[in-house]
Amino acid sequence: MTRRELILASAAALSASAAERPFASRLLATRKESGFHMDGYWIWCGSAIRGGDGRYHLFASRWPARLPFALHWTTNSEIVRAVSDRPEGPFEFKEVVFPARGEQFWDGRMTHNPTIHRWGDRYLLYYIGTTYKGATPSAAEGRFATKEMRLEARANQRIGLAVSKSVEGPWERMPEPILEPRTGKWDALMTTNPAPCVNPDGSVLLIYKSSGSQTDLLRLGAAKAERFDTPYRRIADEPIFRFDKTGDHVEDAYIWRQKGESGYRLIMKDMNGGICGEKGGGIQATSEDGVRWTVASPPNAYSKTIRFTDGSTRTFSRVERPQLLVEDGVPRCLYCAVGEGPAVGDLTSSRNIAIPIE
Repeated sequence: MTRRELILASAAALSASAAERPFASRLLATRKESGFHMDGYWIWCGSAIRGGDGRYHLFASRWPARLPFALHWTTNSEIVRAVSDRPEGPFEFKEVVFPARGEQFWDGRMTHNPTIHRWGDRYLLYYIGTTYKGATPSAAEGRFATKEMRLEARANQRIGLAVSKSVEGPWERMPEPILEPRTGKWDALMTTNPAPCVNPDGSVLLIYKSSGSQTDLLRLGAAKAERFDTPYRRIADEPIFRFDKTGDHVEDAYIWRQKGESGYRLIMKDMNGGICGEKGGGIQATSEDGVRWTVASPPNAYSKTIRFTDGSTRTFSRVERPQLLVEDGVPRCLYCAVGEGPAVGDLTSSRNIAIPIE
């Protein structure tokens, strides 16, 4: 073997060895300026992919910071794109991807939860959208979302899909949501938090979030499509995770297929902390079919305490919407929305943070 072949083989062996370790132990320290933020805006979500230009394109959600965080993401969020030469950023804002387009569209008033994927020569941007009645909330005009408006916007949330041959667009939005709620079922209220795994044959396993009513617990379900642009049909009638004995529940899934494995891996948020020991921390699970899942042991996937390259750490109030950059079947970077403040209704700042993976 040549010296270069030996170096590549050694790197591949190290990567394979790292892949066998618990997910949380593979997270490296990150730079404080990593990820994406914008002055004057709340930033949430964050999903990245390498484009044909060799750069990394991050799709995130934003809405005006002058509007209270928790009360207005359902009414004012819009999806934007930012770019960096490095997978961990920092990312620079480039454009609004999905501006508001009118109450008459199912996703005409808000877009959120972007997750970007690729199959062949197509970029697939999954997201959620909603519509509602009334004027758009505006702090400048002293107009804020009412409780009735927020409840309507939440109930109208649906998962959508947009397709493009370029990561820069233009994007062709599917005319209707790809997955509707089911009356009288556990997922009767809405469909949100899309977590698709696009398989090599073009089929898609989609994990989604829903609840039966405005007051029910959030749970995860599973659906599948023969191809990204064909109907998505449930493959499980009940939620794929139920912790009824303990009252634990989960949200914010990300799913992928690890190189060399036949099944699926998943990371998600532990809402109460009863599974991983940290409220709002991350847990991991595996499955062969996308329906029957086994929580890993140890379960921990990530923590709300982030390590930085200068040796410091910071514990954020919220670490949510975990997304991965997966290249050649191996996770390379973890992206999370992070917020600081005493509670979700009182966040003082938010941004996306990017954490390299060994």
